[in-house]
Amino acid sequence: QVQLVESGGGLVQAGGSLRLSCAASGRTFGSYAMGWFRQAPGKDREFVSSISFSGETTYYADSVKGRFAISRDNAKNTVYLQMNSLKAEDTAVYYCGADYTTRRNAFGSTWSPNYWGKGTLVTVSS
Repeated sequence: QVQLVESGGGLVQAGGSLRLSCAASGRTFGSYAMGWFRQAPGKDREFVSSISFSGETTYYADSVKGRFAISRDNAKNTVYLQMNSLKAEDTAVYYCGADYTTRRNAFGSTWSPNYWGKGTLVTVSS
């Protein structure tokens, strides 16, 4: 099992940047595919981005492509989401997800992880 704790959320003006972090417990972090999801008020949770266990491949939702970047540091058991050029519509609770896998490529937008963090709130003011 793995436990996930997100941090880095907050209030930012439109056009600004934030970096989210997700710290994972356990000694096998390098065997977990990781990802970020978000849930805006009144909406379903949606996929944002994912990264393979090795960090070699990534995948992004069209809505964030070119603005967000996912990365991971397996030595620190942490995955990051760098968010640039933020828009009001990026306002949401952002969740970290994980799955133990031998899959070499990052999961796509239909992925539903078995492990979730509790989320961190990102508010973008216009």
